[in-house]
Order: sequence, then C-alpha cells, then structure tokens
Amino acid sequence: MKTDIEIAQSTKLRPITDVATELGIPESEMEQYGHYIAKVSLDAIHEEQMKQHHLVLVTAISPTKAGIGKTTVSVGLSLGLNRIGKRAVVALREPSLGPCFGQKGGACGGGYAQVLPMDKINLHFTGDFHAITSANNMIAALLDNYIYQHAADGFRLKQVLWRRVMDVNDRNLRSIITGVGPATNGVLAESGFDITPASEIMAIMCFATSIDDLKRRIGNILLGFDYNDKPFYVRDMGVEGSIAVLLMDALKPNLVQTTEGTPAFVHCGPFANIAHGCNSVVATKMALSYGDYAITEAGFGADLGAEKFYDIKCRKAGLQPDCTVLVVTLQALKMHGGVPYEKIKEPDVAGAANGFWNLDRHVANLRRFGQHIVVCFNQYAEDTDDEIAEVRRHCVEELGVDFAVNNAFTKGGEGAVELAETVVKAVERRPSKPLRLLYKDDDTVENKIESVARGIYGAGSITYTNKARTQLKHVYALGLQHLPICIAKTQYSFSTDAKAYGPTDGYNLEVADIVINAGAGMIVAIAGSILRMPGLPKSPQANRIDIVNGEIVGLS
Repeated sequence: MKTDIEIAQSTKLRPITDVATELGIPESEMEQYGHYIAKVSLDAIHEEQMKQHHLVLVTAISPTKAGIGKTTVSVGLSLGLNRIGKRAVVALREPSLGPCFGQKGGACGGGYAQVLPMDKINLHFTGDFHAITSANNMIAALLDNYIYQHAADGFRLKQVLWRRVMDVNDRNLRSIITGVGPATNGVLAESGFDITPASEIMAIMCFATSIDDLKRRIGNILLGFDYNDKPFYVRDMGVEGSIAVLLMDALKPNLVQTTEGTPAFVHCGPFANIAHGCNSVVATKMALSYGDYAITEAGFGADLGAEKFYDIKCRKAGLQPDCTVLVVTLQALKMHGGVPYEKIKEPDVAGAANGFWNLDRHVANLRRFGQHIVVCFNQYAEDTDDEIAEVRRHCVEELGVDFAVNNAFTKGGEGAVELAETVVKAVERRPSKPLRLLYKDDDTVENKIESVARGIYGAGSITYTNKARTQLKHVYALGLQHLPICIAKTQYSFSTDAKAYGPTDGYNLEVADIVINAGAGMIVAIAGSILRMPGLPKSPQANRIDIVNGEIVGLS
C-alpha cells in the first residue's frame, strides 16, 4: 500500500470553490489560499440551521505509542456518511509542527481517509499557527518594554506569568534568562517557552466568536501581579486591538477537503494533554451549519479530550452532541493488557481481553455525560477475525454498546459504511441524552478538580503544591472561581504516571501548578510532571522528511 503522502499526492483535488458551492457557501464569504484552501467568513455560520443538524464527537481509549487513529476514523466517518447519502462535514484541529517533525507525525488522518492537501495542512497551512505565535510573543515583547519604560515611575511586577511560545519541540528553551547584557537590553528576568498549542492565545482563538469577542478576551489575559498583588492585564497596556489585528485572518476557519472531496474545516490546534484539545467553536459551528452530520474530535483519550469537550467547549458554546464514537484498536488493548510492545501485532485474544478494563472505564465515563456510545474498532492489517469477534462480543453483550468496524484507512468511505450506518441508527433512534456536565459553574475550583480527578481518572486523593495553592488564592481573589477547569496531565495513563498502563485507581493526583487563563475563560490545573514544551526524541521525524525530485517525502 502507498504511504500517506503518496496517497495524498496522487489524489485529484476539487477546486475549493466547488466544495464551497456544493455546501452552499457563497464565494463572497470566502478568501482563497490557492486552488484548494480557503478561509471562510464568520458570517457564514447559521445558528438556526445548526439546530436541524447532528453533532457527533469522536474520541478514543487511552492512546499508546502504537497509535489509535482517531483522526482517520473522524475523516472516515464523514466519508462513510456521504457514501450512504448523508451530507457530512468534518471539523478537525490544525497540526502542530512540533509533533510533525518530532515523534507523532502529522494530524491529517491516514491512508485513504485524510484531509488534503496534507502537506500544506501539516506544514505552514494558512499561517494560523504563525499568527498565534507572533501574537503571543508580541504581548511578551510589549510587556517587557512596558516594564522597562515605566521602571523610573516605580512600576514593577512581583510575578510575571506570561511566557513566550514557538511551534517547535525545544527542551532547551523551557527555562531561559532574558535581558542579559547592558541595561539597554531590558530588565534581567527569568522566562521560558511553551509550545504554541499550549498558548492561551490558541485557547482564545478556539473560543472567540467575533472580532469584538477576540479583543475582549485578549484584554482579559492576566500577565502578572505587582508587589501589592494587584493584577496586571493586557488591557492595562492598551494593546488588545493591535494583537487582534495580528489574529483577524487566523480567526476565520479554513475550508479544505478529504480524499473523496468532502468538506472539512481545519482550524486551531490545542493539545489535550496540556490544553483543552478541541478545534475552534466557529469551525464546529460552521460544520454544523452545513452538514446534516458534523463530525468533530477531541484530542487523546476520552478522559482528557472528551471530558474537556463536554465540560469546557460544550458548556461555553451551548453545543449538544447526539452521539459519541469511542475508537479502539487491538494493539492499544494489548498494551493496556500488559502485552509487550514487540508482540502486540501477534494474534492474542487473551492479551486483548486483558486490556478491556481501559475500554470499560472510558465507556463508563462517557455514560456519566449521558452519551449514546458507538465503539469503533479501527482495523489494522494484522488483526484476526477471532480477536475482532471477541471485542465485538464484549462491547455488545457485556457493555451493551453499539459496535462497528472501520476500514477507512485502506478502503476510504467504503470501509466506513458500517460505522456510518451504526451512527445514523444511534442518532435517529436513540440520540444522547441532554448533556450532563460533571460540575456546576459555582462549585469551588477544588471541587471541580476533584470531580474530574476522582470521577474520570479514578484518583483516590488530590494534593496541591505550595505554588498551586498560591495561585488558587489568586483565582479566588480575582473572582474567577466560576470558570471551568482544564487539567493538564499525561495522555498515556489515567494517572499522572505516563508508564502506568494497567489500572491505577486510588492513586494521588498532585496539582503542581495552576495557570489562570482569564482571557480564554478557564483555569488550567497542571498535574504531575507534564511539560508545556515537549522535547525531541532520539530519532525525530525530521530525520525522515525530505524533498526529492520536487516532492515531499517522509511526512505522515
């Protein structure tokens, strides 16, 4: 079989104007980026049309280094739905250059279920990530300048919270010293870099619904505290308008297409282990405006991505999913069942069954939110009929959930027909109940964290470092305790231990820090040793990416 990029390069694309016209988006509301990409005006969102359509979330069991294929399933489901006569539109996050050139690779799906043009989407695309990076770092530069220029007036900050970002995995930049050298180089200070998907600007872009809303949120960004514990915001520098200017084009969702020419909105890209892991509200609403079925995904496993999708995105945007698809693979089940990584491609019914505990936990968690669940078995070439039959039996007979096999990776839409039909039956006959959120807005921050940690992760206790408790005091002093919480933790385990593949119920979840995202409208609780600036692996994907005879190779 061809590689992902070979399939992408050999696929004949439709002019993006044809894709938009078929959806009903007029050319006057589009700005083309070449022949196959366009940005769409926010005026193209139609709230009334959204009410007549169905929203489907795609999530997964806990990921492993063997992969899950959630994006491939999301794209495949949209292909399958269109194959059976339903107009489907998929809404996905934009890939980050960090993972593309690091360990994970791209984020456009795989095989014959991709969003295209894959190379452009995985690389610079329409410049959204660059705009977010520039906006974040412009705030950092303006803040440093403000401190420098007003030092003679007695202005000082006891604590600076704002960090720089870049869309590259670079462990050397996690902690830095700025202002080194003569006094004209600025004020000597400790600082550091996060990766762009962890920036509060990225989260703001995911939630903003207009330019005015964008400016308001930027103005509310908390930059630090002075020596009287008085907060200092972006609006105190009077620059929220200029930052919005950098982001005004990036706020518009990007319209592209799948390997079978169906529409896809790809916009914004926060990670679910260090942020809230969902594409933008405006992209989801755009997909829901024009698709009978809007398919979207939440990052990593359901414990991270789906919980944040419900408790943060749906809470704030008023979204109501009609069905949730939970992706499972044999290789992931085997790893969760204790099978060594080197043997997960070998037939092992018992080994897969030993990993059912992870699947069962995610199903139970999703039911807490009132979701009708369809378990999607994402099939790999090595999977045997006996293994698939055992997973189907467990899902249908023991868990009582719908089950479908997905083969979109090798067969495109044809391979996702069973999944599409199963989802349609679920939505038409027994859609999800009204969304039940884990906590109320007026709960304490500690109770919100406990609701997720105990109820979703299975933690037995929650503790806070002194640094986190200090930040909690700031949350209450600023009157921000009503905001939803976003827990940043490892994606590989329900616990904070990335290597704990087995059940971990009863562990202690330590909140190491609290990050106040007043502009985005959420409180980020950093659990365990999760890093907001990843490092590169020993053999990064960059070693395999090249351009040969004018064609990109090694991008996946």
